[in-house]
Amino acid sequence: MSNNSIIPTTAVVGIQAAASFILLGNAITQSFMGVPALLVDFPRPSATNTEEYNAAARKLGRAWPVFWNMGNVFFRPLSTLGIFAYGYAAYATMQAASSPLLRDLGVGNVETTSWKLYAISAACHLVTVVHSAVNMQPINEKIDRLKNIKPAGMNGEAVKVEKEVQPELAEFWARKWIRLNTVRIVMPAVAGTLALVGALKGQ
Repeated sequence: MSNNSIIPTTAVVGIQAAASFILLGNAITQSFMGVPALLVDFPRPSATNTEEYNAAARKLGRAWPVFWNMGNVFFRPLSTLGIFAYGYAAYATMQAASSPLLRDLGVGNVETTSWKLYAISAACHLVTVVHSAVNMQPINEKIDRLKNIKPAGMNGEAVKVEKEVQPELAEFWARKWIRLNTVRIVMPAVAGTLALVGALKGQ
């Protein structure tokens, strides 16, 4: 791996691989702990428990920003950074591997296949970002709208539901979110693992 770039590729890969595994850990926590915890004892929709179900759906919508906001503020930029970090490592390593001068000088003990692994890692992060925007964001918005359900009044008034809110699909959307989040488990795991393999091959 070339370390004579303006920014050492070893440092870039090491830091970004750690970030990839942070993303992996976050996605695992969300899919197997966070969201399932919100669905514990979630009532089934029926004609006899409409108010109970709507109250549970509203609670889910009110809790959802805890996941959504942190994802937007911290994890989305971290995932986007992976595209550029691994892309830079792939480019710098490929340039070093294709340079006869650097090979003759023995700079960095360049491994000619490492850049391909970094390129795949960058692609994994690109898939994560696009998948989040195209497939996950619409579900986030649907679940977030559940907070707009108006609670039942003190005088026995019925729960009020706005037209764009679909409380009967609350659990469905949450469980679909868990399934789709599998992509955000697999992609960082692959990216981080391949990056570490590439770094070790270059040593």
